[in-house]
Amino acid sequence: MTNHSEPVGLTGEAKITLSTAGELAEALPYLLGFRPDDSIVLVALHKGRFGGRVRLGIPDRPEDWPSVAQQLACCLIGECERRDGRPDSVVAFLCQDTAGLGTDPGQLVVERLRPLAQLLRTACGSLDVPVTEALCLSDGRYWSYCCPRPACCPPEGNVIVTGGTSVMAATAAYAGIHVRASAQEVRGRLAPLRTALVAEQARALDAAAMDLVPRIFAGVSREEVEAETLDLARRVMRRYSDAPREDAALEADLRDDELLAHDEAATLILGLQDRDTRDRAAEWMEGPEASCALRLWRALARRCVGPYAEHAAAPLSLAGWVAWSLGDTVEADQALEMALTVDPRYVFARLLNAARADGIDPEPVRRSLRGKRAGRDAELGGPDAERLQLADVRGVAGVARAENTAATGEVDELRGVAPEETDDPGAAGHATEGEAATEQDRAHVSAPGGPVDPGVSRAARGLEAALRRRGEYRHRAGTRPARAGTRAPRRPAGTRRVGRPRTRGDG
Repeated sequence: MTNHSEPVGLTGEAKITLSTAGELAEALPYLLGFRPDDSIVLVALHKGRFGGRVRLGIPDRPEDWPSVAQQLACCLIGECERRDGRPDSVVAFLCQDTAGLGTDPGQLVVERLRPLAQLLRTACGSLDVPVTEALCLSDGRYWSYCCPRPACCPPEGNVIVTGGTSVMAATAAYAGIHVRASAQEVRGRLAPLRTALVAEQARALDAAAMDLVPRIFAGVSREEVEAETLDLARRVMRRYSDAPREDAALEADLRDDELLAHDEAATLILGLQDRDTRDRAAEWMEGPEASCALRLWRALARRCVGPYAEHAAAPLSLAGWVAWSLGDTVEADQALEMALTVDPRYVFARLLNAARADGIDPEPVRRSLRGKRAGRDAELGGPDAERLQLADVRGVAGVARAENTAATGEVDELRGVAPEETDDPGAAGHATEGEAATEQDRAHVSAPGGPVDPGVSRAARGLEAALRRRGEYRHRAGTRPARAGTRAPRRPAGTRRVGRPRTRGDG
């Protein structure tokens, strides 16, 4: 859930008034950053201003609608109360395009979803927050479930204004807001390839694995493999930087795929499975190197094909972190959700996801990374931008807590806190159903002074420490109703995700 009172990217100086159902329907993509499809969206209103919002895919089975409606209402209103106070009202959107439904398909969608709209209104009303408007959006038209007047809301629906001619579109263009076609557009840039290249890439991954394992058994150090992986990543990033720029996403991705050989992709994918290597690569987070790194992480995620699909958790998590650092919360949320889909126990993705959900600003983590990099450069007697290392855990935790306290004298004290944090049993009290975390996940962070699971990287422990210092981290927060810019899995309430057997340790 996000916590913005204005459309994504707007500041408090850009204020517009939305007074009709049509203006609300047009504003939804600007609130989320993309055009939602097949989604339930609830948006809270605080004294007429947009507040928190949640989004979830519409369950296929109507039997799941009552529990989903109740969960969404509790999630939205509970989070709003914790942050901004109880909302005055809620606006509900049901978005579902038609496909082969025959004559008047939009009206069929409206009638099919009418019981769901009523369940949402009842669920919010049971928490003493009324739903002032409930809209169905389908195929460029909207219908209101709250307006009974045919003159205002005819049976065939009203056309949603498009083409950038409205006040909302003009304000968004002035603020530099880019609205994607849909979440599928973002996910398509990160999804595994489905072309003739799949078999070739799978063979390259097999060959790279067969080469790497004997080297490890022969005594090749982890540091040597790490250096080779990062050096190769830098060469590919320079290649991307020197290539002509493509504006269209599809053409840009095709060009990036052409510039990355199968054996190079395989070497990088396997190298990033080492947590320290992945954490050092996470420092490519801003400036020109960040955009090239994001392109590389996307390309590597697309190359995790066949039996190597689970290996995508590392590049997807890096893509989510860099996108978040660059301010693209839509791609960040989609990448982290996809990382948790392929590996629900991947700690780095789960902690980043929790940080996004709790509204933590990435700047404290970035500042800590910059400080560590500057310190390393000073030790080496000059700039060392090519050598990457993730910030010390104490720096991440200290800066994050310093952002939330007025007592500046505590900063030095925090830098001396050990990275291992005790797991608060009460912190998991609000975990949603269907989460794949287990009690084994709780063992990843031990009590101060106790042993630490070597499978959990320093970056993951540092991010968890930062979340705990803020006092908002809820353990096992990997799956829940999505905030703006994400899409939660379409999983019926009360069920559990069944994934592939684990083949390696947690991330």
